[in-house]
Amino acid sequence: MTRVPILMYHSVTDDPNEETRPHSVRPSDLAEQLAYLSESGFTPMTLGDLVAGLNKTSVMPVKPIVVTFDDGYADFHTNALPLLERYRFPATVFLTSGWVADAGSDAAGRALDDMLSWGQAREIAQTGIEIGGHSHSHPQLDQLPTQELRQELRKNKGLLEEKIGAPVATMAYPYGYSSARVRREVRKAGYFAACAVSNAIAADRHDMLAIPRLTVAGNTTISMFRRAVEGSAVPLIYLRERVLTKGYAVVRRTRYGLRRVRGDV
Repeated sequence: MTRVPILMYHSVTDDPNEETRPHSVRPSDLAEQLAYLSESGFTPMTLGDLVAGLNKTSVMPVKPIVVTFDDGYADFHTNALPLLERYRFPATVFLTSGWVADAGSDAAGRALDDMLSWGQAREIAQTGIEIGGHSHSHPQLDQLPTQELRQELRKNKGLLEEKIGAPVATMAYPYGYSSARVRREVRKAGYFAACAVSNAIAADRHDMLAIPRLTVAGNTTISMFRRAVEGSAVPLIYLRERVLTKGYAVVRRTRYGLRRVRGDV
């Protein structure tokens, strides 16, 4: 069985605001983590390349790893991209199209911090970074009526492809939330792979529309990071997060069921 750690980052900055702080990492920590991966023989891949490898349409390296960034914060361009280039690491950025700095009339939702512009997103894509979808306004997709869900997925994909000038075939669920209904719509929208969170090592047995990732945040020590990417005691490292995720999944299913009964969706 092929096992692949897929890392989930958000903001990369020494000065996060209160909303992004829980999921931010310092540039110095990212540098230390990338150095460890490079020195330990990991081969970085984009999510799209990984899926191709799992589907046997390309060669899979011995120790693959995927580095992903959610939302599309401006500090990816200023802080993360130079480090990725230093260590020659490709990555995947999942971009919320309605949060883009110059979204104009397409602006939607509420961005948590300064975001990438379309020009920066194009520049990033030209360096070999994969751009993936992350919805248009960053809602809890599993709580949306089906028509709104379709609009979120398709507007996001359409805008990304229009503005970047390249196909977009992978995505990540905002907050990591999905359901069988959401995954069906993701497939219909034209995506062949999608990331959740789950805080588990990805494997070829997983549904390609519910690929698990490992959270990397400000409280992730280098010891925790090493053990996580090497697949050592992952359930213990992420015990709290996994318990909360499972508990809230029940709450979300119940909430959506009640809304259906009331006719709200």
